[in-house]
Amino acid sequence: MEQEKEKKKINNDEFYTKTHRFALLANEEITEDKNKKRIVLILFIGVLILFLLVILKVIFTPNIIINGKTKYIINYKGKYKELGVVASYLGKDITDDVVRSGAVNTKKIGDYKIKYQVKKGMFTKTVFRIVKVRDIEKPKIKLEQGKNVMVCPGDEYKEPGYIAVDNYDGDITKKVKTSHEDNKYIYEVTDSSNNKTKVVRTVTKGDKEAPKITLKEGDKVYSYVGATFVDPGVEVTDNCDKDIASKVKISNGIDNNKTGIYKVTYIVTDASGNKTEVTREVEVLESGNGVIYLTFDDGPKEGTTDVILDILKQYNVKATFFVINTGPDSLIKREFDEGHTVALHSATHDYAYVYSSVDNYFQDLTTISNRVEKITGQKAMFIRFPGGSSNTVSRKYSPGIMSTLSNEVHNRGYKYFDWNVSSGDAGGVTTSDGVYNTTTSQLSKDRSNMILFHDIKPYTRDALARIIEFGKQNGYRFERITERTEEVHQRINN
Repeated sequence: MEQEKEKKKINNDEFYTKTHRFALLANEEITEDKNKKRIVLILFIGVLILFLLVILKVIFTPNIIINGKTKYIINYKGKYKELGVVASYLGKDITDDVVRSGAVNTKKIGDYKIKYQVKKGMFTKTVFRIVKVRDIEKPKIKLEQGKNVMVCPGDEYKEPGYIAVDNYDGDITKKVKTSHEDNKYIYEVTDSSNNKTKVVRTVTKGDKEAPKITLKEGDKVYSYVGATFVDPGVEVTDNCDKDIASKVKISNGIDNNKTGIYKVTYIVTDASGNKTEVTREVEVLESGNGVIYLTFDDGPKEGTTDVILDILKQYNVKATFFVINTGPDSLIKREFDEGHTVALHSATHDYAYVYSSVDNYFQDLTTISNRVEKITGQKAMFIRFPGGSSNTVSRKYSPGIMSTLSNEVHNRGYKYFDWNVSSGDAGGVTTSDGVYNTTTSQLSKDRSNMILFHDIKPYTRDALARIIEFGKQNGYRFERITERTEEVHQRINN
């Protein structure tokens, strides 16, 4: 019995223990399930809050849209143009509230960041534009004489030269690599940014260039009835033929016994068959015999030149004034406006300066030429040498200079005029009667009479009216120097 009781007790204890254990396990499962549900709930609530915050941020954060590209490359030293942005907040334009910072220096290669920022409430919006300054421009190769060169037959090709310039590296001529294939000459260069340029020059043999004919003394010259026409001549050059001047053929139909306009034709053909033809007009005028040219040197001057102009107007006579760089501009303007010829004498009239060198002479001439052109609006091409072309004072400063100048002024398109009648007013004659008698005694109807006066002399002023009256009463006609006037030259003495 005791054993059965004991056995029954043990069984009851085991049952209790198992039941208790089962209850504990069931309670643990229920607790774990509740915890999982709490975690899920907490996570859900957290996600919901984050979602709501994202929605709030999306709604209440300002918006910025960049105009143009957000990233782009601009050439070194190019022009950066700020395109700006457009900003909005809750449907309203707030572009003016955007703060921009950062700058682009196109003179320095690099990456530049432009920042755009705007703030509304508790939210701020920031965007960036990236600008990359790079050398993206190819170097330039300039070929002297161009990409197509023609070499004269029989001549060897000589490199005319080239220059390579880069916007970033500067002069990179030394980096140019040259090569050639047959008649193609190739020039290649690469700058420090690996931009490459290639240029090809084509060289051919031949001659398509016609000779050049330059008419000495211009495309129109003058002659006179009864005079033998002396052709001023031409200068002929050719790119390939050296001795070509002897090939010039001249034809003309000038009748020296009859006034009119005639044509002289010059034709030359080079060894390659290139032909040039140039025509010059020759106008044959009536003889200058019996013409008086009243010419005045060294003016203008108040008190004499103005009175002389009054006298010329009174008698309806035109004259020529060889002016210097003194006196009022207004008198030169009046000479021009009243139909007289304004010509060039000298700026300084200083023999020591003017005749010390050819350069000095032309510098002096240019000075007075510029003055006349500024006043009249026209370039004067008629000149008179200080002291005339026959002066000997120039020997003291430069032996032989007058021989040189008399040719060189023609080469430069000028015409020079001496005189064949002197009034004596430059020295020795100091009265109006003396000027009158000296002048009228030299007049001749067998030639043109180029009279030398000085409009700075009062006795010349006072004699002028009587000289004009004498000329008109004795059948002379008065003219001013023009393109049609035959040059009057004296013998060169230096």
